[in-house]
Amino acid sequence: FNTIISTSYADIFYNNCFKNGILAIKVEKDQLDKLMAEIGANEGVRFVVDLENQQVTTPGGNDFTFDIDPFRKGNLLSGLDDIGLTLKHVDKIDEYEKRHKQAYPWLWA
Repeated sequence: FNTIISTSYADIFYNNCFKNGILAIKVEKDQLDKLMAEIGANEGVRFVVDLENQQVTTPGGNDFTFDIDPFRKGNLLSGLDDIGLTLKHVDKIDEYEKRHKQAYPWLWA
């Protein structure tokens, strides 16, 4: 998955990142400054993001841990989006629709 690292995000953007399988990590300004300096020194540098252990490792040693909501973490690790989460409950949805059709058949005609 792709990752964005910043000091802050607009709420809609932050939420949409997770809906689209993008990890959005929030860091303090001093940590971001270190990462940007490392990028400036080596334009092609790549960081290793270990979501399971919530750690970012950099070639320059600017490693750090980050916080993430457990629900979002689980969804990213499982590759689940909103549709995938809904499909986990397809049996319950089918049961509801069956009961609803029996109780209100005119709505389904």
